[in-house]
Amino acid sequence: MPTFALAGKLTREYLLPPSGRPRLDSPGGDLLYAAGGLAVWDSSIGLISKVASSYPPEWMDNLSARGLDARGIHRDVELTADMRSFIAYTEANERSQSNPVSHFARRQATFPKSLLGYQSPPEIKNPLRDIDPLSPDALRAPKDYRDIRFVHIAPFDFTNQNQVIGLFKGGSNHFVSLDPDPGYMKPDLWRGMRMVLLGVNAFLPSEDELRALFWGETNDLWEMAQTASNYGPGIIVIKRGSLGQYLYDSAAKKRYEIPAYPARLADPTGAGSAFCGGFLAGYGHTDDPLMAALHGNVSASLKIEGTGPFAALDAMPGLADARLQALKEMAREV
Repeated sequence: MPTFALAGKLTREYLLPPSGRPRLDSPGGDLLYAAGGLAVWDSSIGLISKVASSYPPEWMDNLSARGLDARGIHRDVELTADMRSFIAYTEANERSQSNPVSHFARRQATFPKSLLGYQSPPEIKNPLRDIDPLSPDALRAPKDYRDIRFVHIAPFDFTNQNQVIGLFKGGSNHFVSLDPDPGYMKPDLWRGMRMVLLGVNAFLPSEDELRALFWGETNDLWEMAQTASNYGPGIIVIKRGSLGQYLYDSAAKKRYEIPAYPARLADPTGAGSAFCGGFLAGYGHTDDPLMAALHGNVSASLKIEGTGPFAALDAMPGLADARLQALKEMAREV
């Protein structure tokens, strides 16, 4: 049985990174980026997801070849949902997921026929009720996964996240971390969202997501973290991109500011998910929130130096541990 479980979505990724060659019709999705960040430290990982019949079987085989447990990925032969995702970076290094034709034209790159007909995902009208057909199905997870102690849930629809949390929150030894979906991080949805936090040990939103949730209430990130912690999760990590992370540890009554490890930026895609995977590995190995955040920080730093979910695994042996030791001296209590 794997030591860690990750639940999240898989995609057929079309990526125009800030520099370098396009990555066309390749394995992507938050699930794989989290797995890549976790595998920097530990490859004993069970994957929980769902794919349509169009998902290439060899991609599943490749996951198993990496030593990952893909039994929790359910292939729904009747599902015809479009698994394609498109991400491009502008000249100002801003992320865009719309109008693929114009992005390829700007780069004077040939538009791939396999992306014809692609449309950006529509905005969800009712984030607390609408279901994404490509979200993981908790009932399809292998029964032995329920005994896995360390679990991370990547962004997908609220209903299915809640059901996956329900698989694990009954055990006293379970540790569940949650990366929220931005669709439900809104002030008017706060009351419903608190239901999810009851079964979560660590809440890992981005700064933008947390500010959106507390819009009109407060501008103080530490106050937001403490309020969210009051509803269940003892650990709050605010992911701040190039600024690093804020960590609020309610049990120890401590707050930490962790700078991003200085790394060469090649492609920021999936860095937040890589952080979450590294965080889970760090907590599983140390039972220490600060060390968990440092592990996540290093995973993110390795990810942005390459393209693709498993880019961090191409780093030189010993580099992750060296960065971890250096980062310990950079974190400060505030």
